[in-house]
Amino acid sequence: MHVPDGFLDAPTSIATAVAAAGGVSLALSRARRELDDRTAPLAGLVAVFVFAAQMLNFPVGAGTSGHLLGGTLAAVLVGPWTATLCLTVVLAVQALLFADGGITALGTNISLMALVGVWSGWLVFVGLRRIVRSAGVRAVPALAGVAAFLSVPVTALAFTALYAVGGRAPIPFDALVSAMLGWHTLIGVGEGVITLLAVGSIIATRPDLVHGARGLVQARPLEIRTEVPA
Repeated sequence: MHVPDGFLDAPTSIATAVAAAGGVSLALSRARRELDDRTAPLAGLVAVFVFAAQMLNFPVGAGTSGHLLGGTLAAVLVGPWTATLCLTVVLAVQALLFADGGITALGTNISLMALVGVWSGWLVFVGLRRIVRSAGVRAVPALAGVAAFLSVPVTALAFTALYAVGGRAPIPFDALVSAMLGWHTLIGVGEGVITLLAVGSIIATRPDLVHGARGLVQARPLEIRTEVPA
């Protein structure tokens, strides 16, 4: 999914950079509402996990690569605004230090993965959670898995739309669409399974830390024990 330098023309790259800057700026002001002393460390762990997952690249064709996105996983665990920031940091480090994704295409990659990938998955998750709210917190991992699966081809479609507007590579558009959707549908299956397992493991132990489970987890009553002397 990482777009290299020169794959899109300058106007399209500039437009996505502006969109990325706007989205990240908004996320910076909103993320503080999602984090507290308990969940802030989880955001760091999520960023590290996404970074490691995205470093496992394989070629899709036409100069692009495929890998797990991690946007929905991050959004469900720490909230969509914080997830946007986590993905942005990951993408910036990859581009600047590991040459994974072009520097001039950094705005494009942030727009695709940190904005489209995160928010498409989060909106699907929220919609599904409202439909099956009666199932409670037990349904959160499965809903996150479905949302993660759908977010990957949606992000791939967003990329093909950008290419249709400002693509510079000599690649037939229909061939690019087939390659991107085909590969990323398969990637989406893996993304969904990993998201389900990761969210499920945290739900099983600390559901109160999962942002997507807020409002579904019953508060534990405070117990005060007193001992009566014999």
